[in-house]
Amino acid sequence: MALFTSSQALEASPTIHKLLARLHAESEAQETSWSQKIFYVKRLFRNYLWGVNWNAASDDHMRTKFVALEQDKCQLVYLLARAFNAKNIVEAGTSFGVSTIYLALAVGQNVQRAKALTGEPVFGKVVATEKEPSKAVRAREHWKEAGPEVEDWIELREGDLRETLTVEEGLPGQIDMLLLDIWTPLALPALEIIRPRLSAGALVVTDNTIGARPLYKDLLDYLHDPANGFKTTTVPYSKGLEVSVYLPSISDC
Repeated sequence: MALFTSSQALEASPTIHKLLARLHAESEAQETSWSQKIFYVKRLFRNYLWGVNWNAASDDHMRTKFVALEQDKCQLVYLLARAFNAKNIVEAGTSFGVSTIYLALAVGQNVQRAKALTGEPVFGKVVATEKEPSKAVRAREHWKEAGPEVEDWIELREGDLRETLTVEEGLPGQIDMLLLDIWTPLALPALEIIRPRLSAGALVVTDNTIGARPLYKDLLDYLHDPANGFKTTTVPYSKGLEVSVYLPSISDC
């Protein structure tokens, strides 16, 4: 049933459908384990009691975890990217590269369609970010397994995104979509770096804004401030998904 649902939402080869089904199953098994549930509960308590959002022990625990965007959310992100004709996307928090596959498929298909319609050269890519080297290795393995309809559309920037996303070389002048699937302290910094490049009408999608709402306070305050130019709503997927549209005033465009 999952594969049938996926095939309704996603235009991809059978190889990619099978790969995604396997990766989502592995990620879900991790996320539903008791050790992972306890980790998330402890994280919330540390934030409530001591204001500790993230630490080195958290990094150690998560180093081998997928923490992939759930399949239904990935399908929505893919469809949004296709509907908005997104050709340049930034992903803050790549992990093992599961959601990146969906983004790359959308970008590649949007670019190919635009070329076919106009006959002109059209360019696009997904700029993905990952701090953990071992996760970057796994992500590249998955993209290679997916093949050129995915791998050819991705540029992976390894390291702290507060540094890698400030490197202007290769970063598109206009960004059509930003996916924030990153540890909460880095969500707002990532948005602030990318915001000057967001095209009018660009999408910003943020995961887990119900389940980790207290940890996203700074980001949500920023999105809700009219001066920053966003209109936003929380979609009631599991643990929440924030969908925001960048609508700056005419004078800011």
